[in-house]
Amino acid sequence: MTRVAMISGASRGIGAALGRRLVQDGWAVSLGMRQPVLPDWATDAVHVQAHDASDPASDAAWVRAVADRFGRIDAVVANAGVMTPKSVIEASDDDIRAMMDVHVMSPRRLAQAAWPLLRASGRGRVVILASLSGKRVKSAKAGSYSLSKFAAVALAHGLRHEGFADGIRATAVCPGFVATDMARSITDFPVDRMTDPQDLARIIALLLDLPNEASVAEFAVNCQLEESF
Repeated sequence: MTRVAMISGASRGIGAALGRRLVQDGWAVSLGMRQPVLPDWATDAVHVQAHDASDPASDAAWVRAVADRFGRIDAVVANAGVMTPKSVIEASDDDIRAMMDVHVMSPRRLAQAAWPLLRASGRGRVVILASLSGKRVKSAKAGSYSLSKFAAVALAHGLRHEGFADGIRATAVCPGFVATDMARSITDFPVDRMTDPQDLARIIALLLDLPNEASVAEFAVNCQLEESF
């Protein structure tokens, strides 16, 4: 039976690279996008869905659409992300709330809505695209973003505990700079020295494919030596 993965934030960057990789590996995928457009590499195994991670109703609607289309869900990859480069003092409540909505609340709702089907799979997978900013606060301007990403890592661990007995495995993937539009907008670090989204897609595909007996709680990947954790 063909396994089915949901990938949020799939219009470009990591999400698009992962969708393409999984299709190549024999998965069916549902790509969540603000403006759904079938990619040029799409096959009959590709479904696109309008998904807004800031809209609570959008998450359950997407899960229902995937269940109707494929009849199963084997993996949820919460990849959608936003970045407001403000310290925890500069940021407004709305700034913090917007990042928490996208990085924590929407992934939690997606997992919650998909939970019965993930359990039925026997080897359900949830991947939360966190960040190395969910492991350390690198600067004052990264503080608000880190606040939401620390919570995203905790969410992955909470899901891992909740689903382990039912064969559900959750992983927090924590990359440093990845060559995406978001990273380009916040740093002058050379793009050609950032992690390629296709390489991150290979890593996530491996994590999704590992058996229940080779579970990975966190996976950190970086393009440079860390100063400190």
